[in-house]
Amino acid sequence: MKELNVLNNPSEETFTIYASKFKALSDTKRLQVMNLLCHNGSTCVCDLVDMVGMPQSKLSYHLKILLDANLIEKETKGTWGYYKLNDTEVKSLLSDELCCVFVPSCC
Repeated sequence: MKELNVLNNPSEETFTIYASKFKALSDTKRLQVMNLLCHNGSTCVCDLVDMVGMPQSKLSYHLKILLDANLIEKETKGTWGYYKLNDTEVKSLLSDELCCVFVPSCC
């Protein structure tokens, strides 16, 4: 019998990882944040608060979910956090059509 490779026989852990990524994508505010990061590049959380129109505490909750799903990356500069889209991860998850919404270089 031919041995199956990991791609043909994914583990439970693989399914869990992808479930968390798609769960992170299933919220309109998180999609809005990703779109803003796509178009603005690395953005300070202080600017995202105004762009999204929500308190920093609620925005931080959404950013944490996106970070945990590896859909965005964070860099700390002084006391502020700057966020940017993880283009590689987003490209690997999204169809060509959706990729254009978040990663213009896909198109």
